[in-house]
Amino acid sequence: MNAQLKQIHPLSWTIIIGTIFGRMATSMSIPFLSIYLIKSMGASPSQTGIVVAVSSLIGVFASFYGGYISDVIGRKKILLISIFGWALVFIGFAVADKIWIFFVMNALNGLCRAMFEPTSRALLADITPQESKLLVFNLRYAAINLGVVFGPILGLQMGASESSWAFVIAGLVYFCYGVTLIIQFLRYKGMGLASTQVGERLTLTGALRVTGRDRVFVYVLMGMIFCVLGYGHFSSTLPQYMEMSPSIEDGAKWFSYMLSLNAIIVLAFQFPVVRIASKWSPITPLIVGSALVSCSLLLFGIFQSFIGFMLSVVLFTIGEVLMFTMTDILIDRIAKPELRGTYFGMIGFNNLGNVMAPLLGGFLLDALGVDYSIIIFTVIALTAAFGIPFLLSARRILEQQND
Repeated sequence: MNAQLKQIHPLSWTIIIGTIFGRMATSMSIPFLSIYLIKSMGASPSQTGIVVAVSSLIGVFASFYGGYISDVIGRKKILLISIFGWALVFIGFAVADKIWIFFVMNALNGLCRAMFEPTSRALLADITPQESKLLVFNLRYAAINLGVVFGPILGLQMGASESSWAFVIAGLVYFCYGVTLIIQFLRYKGMGLASTQVGERLTLTGALRVTGRDRVFVYVLMGMIFCVLGYGHFSSTLPQYMEMSPSIEDGAKWFSYMLSLNAIIVLAFQFPVVRIASKWSPITPLIVGSALVSCSLLLFGIFQSFIGFMLSVVLFTIGEVLMFTMTDILIDRIAKPELRGTYFGMIGFNNLGNVMAPLLGGFLLDALGVDYSIIIFTVIALTAAFGIPFLLSARRILEQQND
């Protein structure tokens, strides 16, 4: 472990540490957006669902291009453009006073994320030795959740469900993150530059054709869309339900504690789970995790107590860890080295699940009402489980290829 830690590039440490602060800033503002729109802006559940969904919708169509273009013009340019753009987006959230402005800002939020996420993961894969990649990707995932431990509590203390100050702080954090990256890129010149040979050799259409012919990757992508659909309800449908339910007092406070518990459990279970899951086929953890997330969504509809919700969060989080800790390693294993950014971008199409989650949840809440919580959460649990057959097919094909 110590030897692998020493092999991690300083630029990788910058991304990992920056991820802690970036996710802390994001999680003290964005998760409360649904509640803020309903409570402070008077938005309906359907309107709120549309505003929340647009971020992922833009991400679906931009993530592939973001990953691809980083293969062509370089990781550095894409990272800096997206992260300074993010800083401006959060300032835009802070000054927004109409629902349509929140819609536009969240669309730009999705664009920045779609460019930054696949590019940063591809850069980590580029500069990390093969034997250290599992550690680096899991340090990044741990960094995400370390930020989420503190972010919601800070957001609650700042009144993020009723005030815009959390967005201002988030903008400043991303600006500082961008400045730090500039310093590191100046220090380590040559890192994150374009591969001109790839750009000359393969067009965007050609890259789409290559990934589309990869049967294992296509089945994994289809399965992950439904995995993310289930995961997306945690930050979209669930907080709306908790705010609207007459049986739950102070839903924003409950939800902030649930977010923090989610992150704490990830940090506690991540490395033991990864140690076990690394001995399996890399697709098997996704299958088990999808089943656990589906079960936990059903329990959210059954339980009406704080303790019941917390137990459901525990089950949900174990499923989340199983689904997402091995995904980057799986994509790195499937991807052709010269198209690593393209593959990491293409997997961004799984954000179709994040698009569908708030739309489906908002529609069910509007159509049925919170009194029919069991029916609502049964429907979303079943749809989340639809990805399991695709993942089973991907595992079968991968095992055949390895024989």
